[in-house]
Amino acid sequence: MSLFTDPRWGEALGHLPDYLGNHVRVSLAALALGLIVSLPLAILTRNRPTPRAVLLALASIVQTVPGLALLALFYPLLLLAASVTLAWFGVSFSAFGFLPAMLALALYSMLPVLRNGITGLNGIDPALIEAAKGVGMTARQSLVMVELPLALPVMMAGIRTAAVWVIGTATLSTPIGQTSLGNYIFAGLQTQNWVFVLFGCFASALLALAVDQLLGLIESGLRWRSRGRAALGAAGIAALVAATLVPTMGRSSQSYVVGAKTFAEQYVLSALMRDRLQAAGLSAVARSGLGSSVIFEALKAGDIDLYVDYSGTLWANQLHRTDIKPRAELLAELKTTLAKENITLLGELGFENAYALVIPKKRAEALGIRTIADLAAHASTLSIAGDYEFFSRPEWAALQKAYGLSFRAQRQMQPDFMYAAVASGEVDVIAGYTSDGLIAKYDLVALDDPRHAIPPYDAILLLAPKRAGDERLRAALKPLLGKIDIATMREANLRAAGNDANSSPDAVARWLWEKVGGR
Repeated sequence: MSLFTDPRWGEALGHLPDYLGNHVRVSLAALALGLIVSLPLAILTRNRPTPRAVLLALASIVQTVPGLALLALFYPLLLLAASVTLAWFGVSFSAFGFLPAMLALALYSMLPVLRNGITGLNGIDPALIEAAKGVGMTARQSLVMVELPLALPVMMAGIRTAAVWVIGTATLSTPIGQTSLGNYIFAGLQTQNWVFVLFGCFASALLALAVDQLLGLIESGLRWRSRGRAALGAAGIAALVAATLVPTMGRSSQSYVVGAKTFAEQYVLSALMRDRLQAAGLSAVARSGLGSSVIFEALKAGDIDLYVDYSGTLWANQLHRTDIKPRAELLAELKTTLAKENITLLGELGFENAYALVIPKKRAEALGIRTIADLAAHASTLSIAGDYEFFSRPEWAALQKAYGLSFRAQRQMQPDFMYAAVASGEVDVIAGYTSDGLIAKYDLVALDDPRHAIPPYDAILLLAPKRAGDERLRAALKPLLGKIDIATMREANLRAAGNDANSSPDAVARWLWEKVGGR
């Protein structure tokens, strides 16, 4: 099968109305907000050197912040603001998805609009402004009838640049809950689905080019006083917005939102739960690619309705516990603590996905390494790789404290890339996951943890406070509880890493249900 006959292209097309529609809406809303703020500021500061310099410096500083970081920073800020408005005024708002993405992208759009606006206005021949005064024009009339029309080409160039930047950066909004064309890219990277990665990149690029050309039509129409060209460009933008609204018109506003974190297992499980809800006659959508802290806060706030987490993650990250308890005690205490926040721990799925230090089996045998304690004696000569969270997590601190680990070097990688890296000798050890099928595929071994530095990591299903008494939801999910053993989950994860037509999260979720549905 060639790349271009791969059936995953059809699956990608199936997601396009949702992903593209959300991408267009957040991008155009952010661009509009950026223009509303930036253009008046450019006009007000054009003849004021000090405020102008400060404004451009601040806008430039925003550009130095990586796009993903800027998007992520708005989520906790808005969470805090939402809690304040709830406490003071009795009203709140969602800090998840659209709002933080729109605000961050609006900030990101400001520099080219400000810079080109100020440059265009200050580049006008002073003699023309004096001539306007000479014929009796007021300052406002001169601005509207002379300065802005003359500066328009330069200003439109800035707006077009801002539009392209915003559309490109919007692909990074997936981890904070905003559906976008970035969903293709994040899901594709995590599941090694290069069809999705290519599709997301091409779709984003084509959208940016289309919007740029439509804005170019408006620009040329205004410059040459061609109402037809300007109207055609405006109609194109309006048609694009209208087309993105159509798919949402028939969608139920009562859809259940199934959350998922940023790795393949989570994509598969969210697709499985979505399918089970839909099979029970409930409207459901998956919201994937969310960060660990974002997804839990989103559940608390009711922005998502359910997701699968891991007992050890909640124990360490949310409860900030460093003590290790037996599995049953930990789960019981976790359930009680979550209940105080009206979060329902519905049950365990039946498998554990704990962090584990993983090394090639042949290398472990050659060095006589069977446990993490054995590894500690060799760590100073070895390198280790982990996912983007691992080295800042309490589990890593606990491992260092329990075993005195000190590696020669440590690196961060995409989770799926780590396994190939350790198998090829690019790194010596990785912080892998016990339910990952790639351990067997690459002939690796997960080292024992005799000092129990890492807590149990049972996969558990959580429900949002607003779904606590939802019996239809519980009934639809009950067939999954206790049915997915570690061997089955490893095989599912291995299938998800296959990079073929049967490796998409949707396909693996269907396979997984066939395996566990009759148990």
